[in-house]
Amino acid sequence: MTTANPLSYLSEQLESWRKAGTYQRLRVLESPCEPISRFDGREVINLASNNYLGLADHPKLVEAAVEATKKYGAGSGAVRTISGTMSIHMELERRIARFKNTEACVVFQSGFAANAGTVSAILTPDDHIISDALNHASIIDGCRLSKAKIHVFPHKDTAKADEILRDLAGANGRKLLITDGVFSMDGDIGPLPALVEIAERHGAIMMIDDAHSSGVLGRNGRGTVDHFGLHGRVDIQVGTLSKAVGVLGGYVCGSRDLIEFLYHRARPFLFSTSHPPGVAAACMAAFDILEQEPERIEQLWSNTRYFKSILQNAGFHTGESETPITPIMVGEAKTAHAYSAGLFENGLYATGIGFPTFPEGRARIRTIVTATHTPEMLDRAAEILTRVAKNMGILR
Repeated sequence: MTTANPLSYLSEQLESWRKAGTYQRLRVLESPCEPISRFDGREVINLASNNYLGLADHPKLVEAAVEATKKYGAGSGAVRTISGTMSIHMELERRIARFKNTEACVVFQSGFAANAGTVSAILTPDDHIISDALNHASIIDGCRLSKAKIHVFPHKDTAKADEILRDLAGANGRKLLITDGVFSMDGDIGPLPALVEIAERHGAIMMIDDAHSSGVLGRNGRGTVDHFGLHGRVDIQVGTLSKAVGVLGGYVCGSRDLIEFLYHRARPFLFSTSHPPGVAAACMAAFDILEQEPERIEQLWSNTRYFKSILQNAGFHTGESETPITPIMVGEAKTAHAYSAGLFENGLYATGIGFPTFPEGRARIRTIVTATHTPEMLDRAAEILTRVAKNMGILR
Protein backbone atom coordinates (compact mmCIF):
# COMPACT_ATOMS: atom_id res chain seq x y z
CA MET A 1 0.00 0.00 0.00
CA THR A 2 1.40 3.38 -1.03
CA THR A 3 1.10 6.13 1.54
CA ALA A 4 0.84 9.76 0.43
CA ASN A 5 3.72 11.97 1.53
CA PRO A 6 2.33 14.06 4.42
CA LEU A 7 5.00 16.72 3.74
CA SER A 8 4.21 17.13 0.04
CA TYR A 9 2.82 20.59 0.71
CA LEU A 10 6.37 21.75 1.53
CA SER A 11 7.59 20.72 -1.93
CA GLU A 12 4.68 22.59 -3.48
CA GLN A 13 5.53 25.72 -1.54
CA LEU A 14 9.19 25.51 -2.53
CA GLU A 15 8.22 25.17 -6.17
CA SER A 16 5.96 28.21 -5.93
CA TRP A 17 8.89 30.23 -4.59
CA ARG A 18 11.05 29.07 -7.48
CA LYS A 19 8.42 30.17 -9.99
CA ALA A 20 8.03 33.54 -8.22
CA GLY A 21 11.79 34.13 -8.29
CA THR A 22 12.05 34.38 -4.49
CA TYR A 23 13.66 31.01 -3.75
CA GLN A 24 17.08 31.43 -2.17
CA ARG A 25 19.88 28.90 -2.11
CA LEU A 26 22.35 29.08 0.76
CA ARG A 27 25.69 30.58 -0.20
CA VAL A 28 28.59 28.59 1.29
CA LEU A 29 31.52 30.51 2.80
CA GLU A 30 34.78 28.72 2.04
CA SER A 31 37.22 31.17 3.66
CA PRO A 32 37.44 33.37 6.74
CA CYS A 33 34.82 36.10 6.85
CA GLU A 34 36.80 38.97 5.34
CA PRO A 35 36.16 42.00 3.09
CA ILE A 36 36.94 39.74 0.13
CA SER A 37 35.69 36.23 0.83
CA ARG A 38 35.27 33.00 -1.08
CA PHE A 39 31.66 31.88 -1.53
CA ASP A 40 30.66 28.94 -3.72
CA GLY A 41 34.09 28.84 -5.30
CA ARG A 42 34.10 32.54 -6.21
CA GLU A 43 36.13 35.42 -4.72
CA VAL A 44 33.72 38.30 -4.09
CA ILE A 45 33.63 41.60 -2.22
CA ASN A 46 31.64 40.75 0.90
CA LEU A 47 28.98 43.33 1.79
CA ALA A 48 26.69 40.72 3.34
CA SER A 49 28.23 40.02 6.75
CA ASN A 50 27.69 41.56 10.19
CA ASN A 51 31.44 41.46 10.88
CA TYR A 52 31.47 45.24 11.40
CA LEU A 53 34.96 45.56 12.88
CA GLY A 54 36.66 42.67 11.11
CA LEU A 55 37.13 40.68 14.33
CA ALA A 56 35.76 37.33 13.15
CA ASP A 57 39.22 36.11 12.15
CA HIS A 58 41.36 38.49 14.22
CA PRO A 59 44.53 36.70 15.42
CA LYS A 60 43.93 37.68 19.07
CA LEU A 61 40.47 36.09 19.04
CA VAL A 62 41.74 32.96 17.34
CA GLU A 63 44.62 32.64 19.83
CA ALA A 64 42.30 33.15 22.81
CA ALA A 65 39.90 30.49 21.50
CA VAL A 66 42.70 27.98 20.96
CA GLU A 67 44.25 28.53 24.38
CA ALA A 68 40.92 28.24 26.19
CA THR A 69 40.08 25.08 24.27
CA LYS A 70 43.39 23.53 25.27
CA LYS A 71 42.82 24.50 28.91
CA TYR A 72 39.09 23.74 29.34
CA GLY A 73 38.21 21.42 26.45
CA ALA A 74 35.91 21.73 23.46
CA GLY A 75 32.63 21.93 25.39
CA SER A 76 31.13 22.40 28.83
CA GLY A 77 29.05 19.23 28.91
CA ALA A 78 25.81 20.63 30.34
CA VAL A 79 23.40 23.51 30.63
CA ARG A 80 24.35 26.40 32.88
CA THR A 81 21.99 25.41 35.72
CA ILE A 82 23.42 21.90 36.06
CA SER A 83 27.18 21.64 35.63
CA GLY A 84 27.78 23.80 32.56
CA THR A 85 28.63 27.11 34.22
CA MET A 86 32.39 27.43 33.90
CA SER A 87 34.55 30.09 35.47
CA ILE A 88 35.18 31.55 32.01
CA HIS A 89 31.43 32.09 31.50
CA MET A 90 31.16 34.05 34.75
CA GLU A 91 34.24 36.07 33.82
CA LEU A 92 32.70 36.98 30.46
CA GLU A 93 29.44 38.08 32.10
CA ARG A 94 31.30 40.30 34.57
CA ARG A 95 33.32 41.76 31.73
CA ILE A 96 30.26 42.66 29.67
CA ALA A 97 28.48 44.18 32.69
CA ARG A 98 31.45 46.49 33.32
CA PHE A 99 31.60 47.41 29.63
CA LYS A 100 27.90 48.26 29.54
CA ASN A 101 27.95 50.03 32.92
CA THR A 102 25.28 47.79 34.48
CA GLU A 103 25.07 45.71 37.65
CA ALA A 104 25.05 42.32 35.97
CA CYS A 105 24.85 40.36 32.74
CA VAL A 106 23.74 36.94 31.52
CA VAL A 107 25.02 35.39 28.30
CA PHE A 108 22.69 33.43 26.02
CA GLN A 109 23.54 31.07 23.18
CA SER A 110 22.36 33.62 20.58
CA GLY A 111 20.98 37.13 20.34
CA PHE A 112 17.68 35.62 19.23
CA ALA A 113 17.53 33.50 22.38
CA ALA A 114 18.40 36.52 24.52
CA ASN A 115 15.48 38.56 23.20
CA ALA A 116 12.91 35.81 23.00
CA GLY A 117 13.94 34.28 26.32
CA THR A 118 13.90 37.56 28.23
CA VAL A 119 10.56 38.93 27.05
CA SER A 120 8.80 35.60 27.53
CA ALA A 121 10.33 35.15 31.00
CA ILE A 122 9.51 38.49 32.60
CA LEU A 123 5.93 38.95 31.36
CA THR A 124 2.61 37.12 31.76
CA PRO A 125 -0.70 37.11 29.88
CA ASP A 126 -1.88 39.90 32.19
CA ASP A 127 0.85 42.26 30.96
CA HIS A 128 1.18 44.63 28.00
CA ILE A 129 3.93 45.09 25.41
CA ILE A 130 4.32 48.28 23.39
CA SER A 131 6.52 47.41 20.43
CA ASP A 132 7.88 49.23 17.36
CA ALA A 133 6.41 47.87 14.12
CA LEU A 134 9.87 47.09 12.72
CA ASN A 135 11.34 45.39 15.78
CA HIS A 136 13.42 42.27 15.16
CA ALA A 137 11.78 38.86 14.73
CA SER A 138 13.29 37.67 18.02
CA ILE A 139 11.42 40.43 19.86
CA ILE A 140 8.20 39.53 18.06
CA ASP A 141 8.58 35.86 18.95
CA GLY A 142 9.36 36.70 22.57
CA CYS A 143 6.24 38.85 22.73
CA ARG A 144 4.12 36.01 21.37
CA LEU A 145 5.64 33.46 23.73
CA SER A 146 4.92 35.67 26.73
CA LYS A 147 1.20 35.66 25.82
CA ALA A 148 1.11 39.29 26.95
CA LYS A 149 -1.15 41.71 25.11
CA ILE A 150 0.81 43.24 22.22
CA HIS A 151 0.36 46.84 21.10
CA VAL A 152 2.33 47.81 17.99
CA PHE A 153 3.11 51.45 17.23
CA PRO A 154 4.16 52.70 13.77
CA HIS A 155 7.90 52.72 13.22
CA LYS A 156 9.59 55.33 15.46
CA ASP A 157 6.23 57.02 16.14
CA THR A 158 6.92 58.08 19.72
CA ALA A 159 3.67 60.06 19.96
CA LYS A 160 1.70 56.89 19.23
CA ALA A 161 3.73 54.90 21.76
CA ASP A 162 2.92 57.57 24.34
CA GLU A 163 -0.76 57.44 23.39
CA ILE A 164 -0.90 53.66 23.79
CA LEU A 165 0.63 53.84 27.25
CA ARG A 166 -1.64 56.68 28.22
CA ASP A 167 -4.68 54.62 27.20
CA LEU A 168 -3.35 51.71 29.27
CA ALA A 169 -3.01 53.83 32.41
CA GLY A 170 -5.87 52.08 34.19
CA ALA A 171 -5.19 48.61 32.85
CA ASN A 172 -3.96 45.77 35.02
CA GLY A 173 -0.53 44.30 34.48
CA ARG A 174 2.95 45.55 33.76
CA LYS A 175 3.91 47.51 30.65
CA LEU A 176 7.04 46.87 28.59
CA LEU A 177 8.17 49.42 25.98
CA ILE A 178 10.62 47.84 23.55
CA THR A 179 12.64 48.97 20.55
CA ASP A 180 15.64 48.08 18.45
CA GLY A 181 18.64 50.37 18.91
CA VAL A 182 19.54 50.11 15.22
CA PHE A 183 16.95 48.54 12.94
CA SER A 184 18.57 45.66 11.11
CA MET A 185 17.00 46.11 7.68
CA ASP A 186 16.75 49.89 7.35
CA GLY A 187 19.84 50.91 9.32
CA ASP A 188 18.12 53.76 11.15
CA ILE A 189 18.59 54.49 14.86
CA GLY A 190 15.73 54.10 17.33
CA PRO A 191 14.43 57.26 19.06
CA LEU A 192 15.64 56.08 22.46
CA PRO A 193 15.69 59.42 24.34
CA ALA A 194 12.01 60.07 23.65
CA LEU A 195 11.03 56.48 24.39
CA VAL A 196 12.91 56.52 27.70
CA GLU A 197 11.03 59.64 28.76
CA ILE A 198 7.73 58.03 27.77
CA ALA A 199 8.54 54.85 29.72
CA GLU A 200 9.48 56.85 32.80
CA ARG A 201 6.34 58.97 32.56
CA HIS A 202 4.09 55.91 32.47
CA GLY A 203 6.05 53.62 34.76
CA ALA A 204 6.85 51.15 31.97
CA ILE A 205 9.82 48.80 31.73
CA MET A 206 12.24 50.11 29.06
CA MET A 207 13.99 47.47 26.95
CA ILE A 208 16.33 47.88 23.97
CA ASP A 209 17.79 45.39 21.52
CA ASP A 210 21.26 46.75 20.76
CA ALA A 211 22.40 43.91 18.50
CA HIS A 212 23.40 46.15 15.59
CA SER A 213 24.56 48.95 17.91
CA SER A 214 27.02 46.85 19.92
CA GLY A 215 30.51 47.68 18.72
CA VAL A 216 29.13 50.37 16.41
CA LEU A 217 27.57 53.19 18.46
CA GLY A 218 28.72 54.80 21.71
CA ARG A 219 32.14 55.03 23.34
CA ASN A 220 34.22 52.03 22.22
CA GLY A 221 31.01 50.49 20.86
CA ARG A 222 29.03 50.48 24.10
CA GLY A 223 25.79 50.87 22.18
CA THR A 224 22.78 53.11 21.88
CA VAL A 225 22.37 53.75 25.60
CA ASP A 226 25.87 55.19 25.76
CA HIS A 227 25.44 56.98 22.41
CA PHE A 228 22.53 58.96 23.86
CA GLY A 229 23.92 59.25 27.40
CA LEU A 230 21.08 57.28 29.00
CA HIS A 231 22.95 55.06 31.46
CA GLY A 232 20.77 54.01 34.37
CA ARG A 233 17.53 54.81 32.53
CA VAL A 234 17.13 51.68 30.38
CA ASP A 235 16.02 48.67 32.42
CA ILE A 236 16.99 45.90 30.00
CA GLN A 237 19.76 46.01 27.41
CA VAL A 238 20.13 43.15 24.95
CA GLY A 239 23.27 42.82 22.88
CA THR A 240 25.02 40.34 20.64
CA LEU A 241 28.37 38.63 20.51
CA SER A 242 27.78 37.51 16.92
CA LYS A 243 28.16 40.73 14.94
CA ALA A 244 30.75 43.42 15.75
CA VAL A 245 32.22 41.21 18.50
CA GLY A 246 32.81 38.62 15.79
CA VAL A 247 32.01 35.38 17.61
CA LEU A 248 28.70 33.88 18.79
CA GLY A 249 25.99 34.52 21.37
CA GLY A 250 23.81 37.16 22.93
CA TYR A 251 23.60 38.84 26.29
CA VAL A 252 21.23 40.72 28.57
CA CYS A 253 22.43 43.47 30.90
CA GLY A 254 20.53 45.09 33.75
CA SER A 255 20.03 44.92 37.48
CA ARG A 256 21.33 42.03 39.55
CA ASP A 257 17.76 40.94 40.31
CA LEU A 258 16.87 40.88 36.60
CA ILE A 259 19.83 38.64 35.81
CA GLU A 260 19.16 36.33 38.77
CA PHE A 261 15.53 36.04 37.64
CA LEU A 262 16.63 35.12 34.10
CA TYR A 263 18.99 32.50 35.54
CA HIS A 264 15.86 30.88 37.01
CA ARG A 265 13.20 31.48 34.35
CA ALA A 266 14.63 32.18 30.86
CA ARG A 267 13.94 28.97 28.99
CA PRO A 268 16.74 29.23 26.36
CA PHE A 269 19.21 29.69 29.23
CA LEU A 270 17.73 26.81 31.22
CA PHE A 271 17.57 24.29 28.40
CA SER A 272 20.61 24.95 26.19
CA THR A 273 24.16 23.78 26.75
CA SER A 274 26.50 26.66 27.57
CA HIS A 275 29.01 28.14 25.17
CA PRO A 276 32.20 26.24 24.41
CA PRO A 277 35.00 27.82 26.47
CA GLY A 278 36.81 28.85 23.28
CA VAL A 279 33.83 31.01 22.32
CA ALA A 280 33.78 32.76 25.70
CA ALA A 281 37.52 33.42 25.54
CA ALA A 282 37.33 34.81 22.01
CA CYS A 283 34.52 37.15 23.10
CA MET A 284 36.65 38.53 25.93
CA ALA A 285 39.51 39.10 23.52
CA ALA A 286 37.11 41.07 21.33
CA PHE A 287 36.15 43.33 24.24
CA ASP A 288 39.86 43.95 24.83
CA ILE A 289 40.14 45.17 21.24
CA LEU A 290 37.01 47.34 21.54
CA GLU A 291 38.54 49.14 24.51
CA GLN A 292 42.10 49.31 23.18
CA GLU A 293 41.53 50.07 19.49
CA PRO A 294 38.77 52.70 19.11
CA GLU A 295 40.24 53.54 15.71
CA ARG A 296 38.50 50.45 14.34
CA ILE A 297 35.11 52.03 15.02
CA GLU A 298 36.30 55.34 13.61
CA GLN A 299 37.35 53.55 10.41
CA LEU A 300 33.98 51.80 10.24
CA TRP A 301 32.20 55.14 10.26
CA SER A 302 34.62 56.70 7.80
CA ASN A 303 33.98 53.84 5.39
CA THR A 304 30.24 54.12 5.97
CA ARG A 305 30.12 57.82 5.11
CA TYR A 306 32.29 57.26 2.04
CA PHE A 307 30.17 54.40 0.68
CA LYS A 308 26.85 56.14 1.30
CA SER A 309 28.03 59.21 -0.59
CA ILE A 310 29.05 57.10 -3.59
CA LEU A 311 25.71 55.29 -3.69
CA GLN A 312 23.67 58.47 -3.33
CA ASN A 313 25.70 60.25 -6.02
CA ALA A 314 25.03 57.28 -8.32
CA GLY A 315 21.30 57.79 -7.83
CA PHE A 316 20.48 54.90 -5.50
CA HIS A 317 17.68 55.28 -2.94
CA THR A 318 19.19 54.24 0.41
CA GLY A 319 16.14 54.77 2.61
CA GLU A 320 16.52 56.21 6.11
CA SER A 321 19.85 54.58 6.94
CA GLU A 322 22.05 56.28 9.55
CA THR A 323 24.52 53.43 10.14
CA PRO A 324 26.75 50.95 8.27
CA ILE A 325 23.58 49.06 7.27
CA THR A 326 22.70 50.69 3.95
CA PRO A 327 19.74 49.31 1.99
CA ILE A 328 19.35 49.90 -1.73
CA MET A 329 15.62 50.05 -2.40
CA VAL A 330 14.52 48.19 -5.55
CA GLY A 331 10.79 47.51 -5.12
CA GLU A 332 9.73 43.91 -5.71
CA ALA A 333 11.24 40.81 -4.08
CA LYS A 334 11.81 39.10 -7.44
CA THR A 335 13.85 42.10 -8.58
CA ALA A 336 15.90 42.14 -5.39
CA HIS A 337 16.80 38.46 -5.66
CA ALA A 338 17.66 38.75 -9.35
CA TYR A 339 19.77 41.84 -8.65
CA SER A 340 21.62 40.02 -5.85
CA ALA A 341 22.33 37.09 -8.17
CA GLY A 342 23.63 39.45 -10.86
CA LEU A 343 25.90 41.19 -8.37
CA PHE A 344 27.34 37.86 -7.24
CA GLU A 345 28.12 36.86 -10.82
CA ASN A 346 30.03 40.14 -11.16
CA GLY A 347 32.08 39.74 -7.96
CA LEU A 348 29.94 41.29 -5.20
CA TYR A 349 27.95 39.56 -2.49
CA ALA A 350 25.05 41.63 -1.16
CA THR A 351 21.79 40.04 -0.05
CA GLY A 352 18.37 40.59 -1.61
CA ILE A 353 15.58 40.85 0.97
CA GLY A 354 11.87 41.16 0.25
CA PHE A 355 8.45 39.75 1.08
CA PRO A 356 7.58 38.31 3.60
CA THR A 357 10.31 40.13 5.56
CA PHE A 358 8.87 43.35 4.12
CA PRO A 359 5.53 44.31 2.59
CA GLU A 360 5.24 44.00 -1.18
CA GLY A 361 7.06 46.82 -2.94
CA ARG A 362 9.68 47.42 -0.23
CA ALA A 363 12.34 44.87 -1.24
CA ARG A 364 15.95 45.91 -1.14
CA ILE A 365 19.57 44.88 -1.41
CA ARG A 366 21.10 45.17 2.08
CA THR A 367 24.73 46.23 2.15
CA ILE A 368 26.89 46.37 5.26
CA VAL A 369 30.24 48.15 5.24
CA THR A 370 32.96 47.04 7.66
CA ALA A 371 36.04 48.70 9.13
CA THR A 372 38.27 46.45 7.04
CA HIS A 373 36.98 47.37 3.59
CA THR A 374 39.42 49.60 1.70
CA PRO A 375 38.34 52.60 -0.41
CA GLU A 376 39.36 50.63 -3.50
CA MET A 377 37.04 47.75 -2.51
CA LEU A 378 34.17 50.15 -1.90
CA ASP A 379 34.78 51.91 -5.22
CA ARG A 380 34.73 48.56 -6.98
CA ALA A 381 31.56 47.50 -5.12
CA ALA A 382 29.79 50.73 -6.11
CA GLU A 383 30.86 50.26 -9.74
CA ILE A 384 29.39 46.74 -9.78
CA LEU A 385 26.19 47.86 -8.07
CA THR A 386 25.75 50.67 -10.59
CA ARG A 387 26.59 48.68 -13.71
CA VAL A 388 24.32 45.75 -12.87
CA ALA A 389 21.52 48.09 -11.81
CA LYS A 390 21.69 49.91 -15.15
CA ASN A 391 21.75 46.64 -17.08
CA MET A 392 18.61 45.53 -15.22
CA GLY A 393 16.83 48.87 -15.57
CA ILE A 394 16.92 49.53 -11.81
CA LEU A 395 18.93 52.70 -12.47
CA ARG A 396 18.37 54.83 -15.57
